Amino acid sequence: MIKKKLVVAALLLSLVNIGCSTDDDFERGNWIKRSVFDGVPRTNAVSFTVGSKGYMGTGYDGDDYLNDFWEYDIEGNFWVQKADFPGIPRSAAVAFAIDEKGYLGTGYDGDTELSDFWEYDINTNNWERKEDYAGGIRREAIGFGVANKGYVGTGYDGTNDRKDFYKYNPDEDIWEELFGFGGEKRRSGTYFIIEDLVYLGTGESNGLYKEDFWAFNPETEIFTKKNDLDEEDDYSIMRSRAVGFEQQGLGYISTGYRGGAISTIWEYDPYYDEWEEITSLEGVMRQDAVGFSTGERVFVGMGRSGTMYLDDLYELFPQQEYDDED
Repeated sequence: MIKKKLVVAALLLSLVNIGCSTDDDFERGNWIKRSVFDGVPRTNAVSFTVGSKGYMGTGYDGDDYLNDFWEYDIEGNFWVQKADFPGIPRSAAVAFAIDEKGYLGTGYDGDTELSDFWEYDINTNNWERKEDYAGGIRREAIGFGVANKGYVGTGYDGTNDRKDFYKYNPDEDIWEELFGFGGEKRRSGTYFIIEDLVYLGTGESNGLYKEDFWAFNPETEIFTKKNDLDEEDDYSIMRSRAVGFEQQGLGYISTGYRGGAISTIWEYDPYYDEWEEITSLEGVMRQDAVGFSTGERVFVGMGRSGTMYLDDLYELFPQQEYDDED
């Protein structure tokens, strides 16, 4: 009788171990390659999303600064060239959407930083110059649109890294300085938006990668400090030149630069203020990529790895199991 009990116990233990092994083998986050970009490969372009369309343009191809502008049809999985950006060709600019209009400004033309600012009407395919960015010349800044206003801040002005922010009112075409950001100076940071709260961080200054992470509430215009990006010993989130996006209430920071191009991606849960690493980008590791997010679907593409300039595009399914056959 004792022997039988021992056999049953051993069998149950074996089944438990098999189940644990299966869980350990599960890699969450699957990537599927989408339509290759029709234009020239590039890095440091800008992007934003309106409805089921992604918009991308400007950047640098290794030889020239660019001003072409493109629309990616998310449902149809194809690219359409739109009216060229009429400003000086540039890289490292900012862009964001407010309602059905896009905004693009600042950046670097190969000689100097820029401060001009433009509006793009997706319905008429026309560009219109607006009031220059009030913070002055800037590249590698953070820019986002939320609650019918635009915000641009941080970045590099040609001499110093910055930490100031300015709010743009598109109805009146005016800028107003925004106070209260207690974070570090930085360039090449990133952000994502979850339910009208903006989460921002990463970047670098004086050769150091920034660990502070913040939430901005546009209703109160208050910045709230969150857990640092190195809060846990097993976190490896700090980087610059990353791309951020949101899907179904979770935030993501993907790819970037940390001593070289990287492909890792981290998922942020705003309720617990915690991060979890999921499957790295399946394509070439990269920095200065672009991203599109509808809230339901997310895409990462372009950028560069060393001297290789990229034109590929991948869609992320963060809750699916990784499948290398896709």
